[in-house]
Amino acid sequence: AFPGNVNSDGVVRHELQHPVIARYVRIVPLDWNGEGRIGLRIEVYGCSYWADVINFDGHVVLPYRFRNKKMKTLKDVIALKFKTSESEGVILHGEGQQGDYITLELKKAKLVLSLNLGSNQLGPIYGHTSVMTGSLLDDHHWHSVVIERQGRSINLTLDRSMQHFRTNGEFDYLDLDYEITFGGIPFSGKPSSSGRKNFKGCMESINYNGINITDLARRKKLEPSNVGNLSFSCVEPYTVPVFFNATSYLEVPGRLNQDLFSVSFQFRTWNPNGLLVFSHFADNLGNVEIDLTESKVGVHINITQTKMSQIDISSGSGLNDGQWHEVRFLAKENFAILTIDGDEASAVRTNSPLQVKTGEKYFFGGFLNQMNNSSHSVLQPSFQGCMQLIQVDDQLVNLYEVAQRKPGSFANVSIDMCAIIDRCVPNHCEHGGKCSQTWDSFRCTCDETGYSGATCHNSIYEPSCEAYKHLGQTSNYYWIDPDGSGPLGPLKVYCNMTEDKVWTIVSHDLQMQTNVVAYNPEKYSVTQLVYSASMDQISAITDSAEYCEQYVSYFCKMSRLLNTPDGSPYTWWVGKANEKHYYWGGSGPGIQKCACGIERNCTDPKYYCNCDADYKQWRKDAGFLSYKDHLPVSQVVVGDTDRQGSEAKLSVGPLRCQGDRNYWNAASFPNPSSYLHFSTFQGETSADISFYFKTLTPWGVFLENMGKEDFIKLELK
Repeated sequence: AFPGNVNSDGVVRHELQHPVIARYVRIVPLDWNGEGRIGLRIEVYGCSYWADVINFDGHVVLPYRFRNKKMKTLKDVIALKFKTSESEGVILHGEGQQGDYITLELKKAKLVLSLNLGSNQLGPIYGHTSVMTGSLLDDHHWHSVVIERQGRSINLTLDRSMQHFRTNGEFDYLDLDYEITFGGIPFSGKPSSSGRKNFKGCMESINYNGINITDLARRKKLEPSNVGNLSFSCVEPYTVPVFFNATSYLEVPGRLNQDLFSVSFQFRTWNPNGLLVFSHFADNLGNVEIDLTESKVGVHINITQTKMSQIDISSGSGLNDGQWHEVRFLAKENFAILTIDGDEASAVRTNSPLQVKTGEKYFFGGFLNQMNNSSHSVLQPSFQGCMQLIQVDDQLVNLYEVAQRKPGSFANVSIDMCAIIDRCVPNHCEHGGKCSQTWDSFRCTCDETGYSGATCHNSIYEPSCEAYKHLGQTSNYYWIDPDGSGPLGPLKVYCNMTEDKVWTIVSHDLQMQTNVVAYNPEKYSVTQLVYSASMDQISAITDSAEYCEQYVSYFCKMSRLLNTPDGSPYTWWVGKANEKHYYWGGSGPGIQKCACGIERNCTDPKYYCNCDADYKQWRKDAGFLSYKDHLPVSQVVVGDTDRQGSEAKLSVGPLRCQGDRNYWNAASFPNPSSYLHFSTFQGETSADISFYFKTLTPWGVFLENMGKEDFIKLELK
């Protein structure tokens, strides 16, 4: 949809994202100009275009064989365009004997890229990576795909929306053997090749690392597989969809007075409920209604002869997932069967007493309005969605004839288009909220995310321990969300409120007085600390805190610590940003000393740490690390424990922070003319403003943002 002009002679130019190859252009006005007359003048610009199109019939596979039987690449660029009406199919595939593979395929009309740069069968390296993008790609429109890989870093672009990700595992090279195939996986007898459908549809401009595959195929330089046919013009599908909105119906004539009632069609929708088909039997025998009810298909047969009895059968589940689903229903004397998606095994049969004589009209998707209130009550509202391949009494309905109202009638339907859109792709639900949709709207389920609101945007937790104290809470464990509605999730901390200042305490898994033993050949002992929160979350706490500290203590017997006064340190710790630090508790950055070296009270004044004197008795160096830009301690490496008689014990306390700069950044407005001025507020699609206030005056403006047309004003009245 694009805007037209607002006057009689202004030119509005609209660039299409992709060139369209067409013989006809249909323009559907969506909205009229409020003033003036309706009129249209249009120019269509051509563009230089050459494309080699390949049509895949669902059987044929096009392989590109490598010259040297193997292909080892650090960098790949694969580009192609595809167009299909099928929701499943392998677009390209390559694999190697070392476990490497790359597969691009359609699954449920979404595009899935699976990639493995190598797994280690024995060790813990797991390389499989899978990424999904797009939706409803079986719409028989052209879609362009570009895969750009540099080592483990990948950009996957579908129709100009790019997704960036890194592969799992530790390998950078993609090792493929013999060939890469387009349109499917060649049958090799391997379990990976079976069970996946080949691609059925068209591709053009296939480019693999600078090699024009479509051109090679056109010039017969590539040998397609011997099953199926490869052709070089795009075959149009014979299906004609019809689109229903909430007020539509489609009336189709049937064959009167047959003793076999049969109807079949495919539909797609997001709504769990809707009327699919309704028809009266002849001779006033009753009627048949086929519904979508709570995303199952149900058939209700009302029999008027035998004291208004009813036959109900239903089948299927989750049929409002936006995919095409096939319904086949057949009824004859004392027998009826309902089949969904061609699954004969789970077809539902009934042998209830039944007399069948087909009527002359079948209504799809809804009714004529005046019929609604008179002769029958319908169980379900009108259908919103699309149907195709409608068959009545074993005859395929020609929708083009219906469109000319030759047989039958209709209202508010669009023939030869399916206006389905996926409101959950891209997902507007934040923080891992689950998106579900109907035809008209979507909603987010925020359970267990820690957020609430229409799009799971607002944190349900306070931003800090200070805020909990302000609410009158006492010392306890609390969930806090330091960046509010930002991307970081909530974390659990202990809030100590016994003093005036509130302490936020983040714990880790290291026991106090842990014995330090060197296992590895470098004779270093590495102690890793695992915190109850991610490093990003802890950074959010330390960044907003006034002051942070972490207690460290080293208990030693013949185990030197920093090797003062001028040796290179045996022990160091790793803090934020993975930097090594060579100072100990009680000292500061860049000063290679312990607390006793700063206070000049070490047991041996020649050294700056008690442990560096290398005594055979137990000694201790301890103190607080309080340079908050280096905290928290994530790893401690101890070097001098491998000699005879050497022993050491390590303790690291929890991270403790106090003061919340975001909370106590107060400003006073002493008189009516005082104000704070910030640059214009750019809200885009979402923005948060929050503040605390206290005042004695009953009125006043808190904030206002004067835009040209949009504005916000918040005041006390």
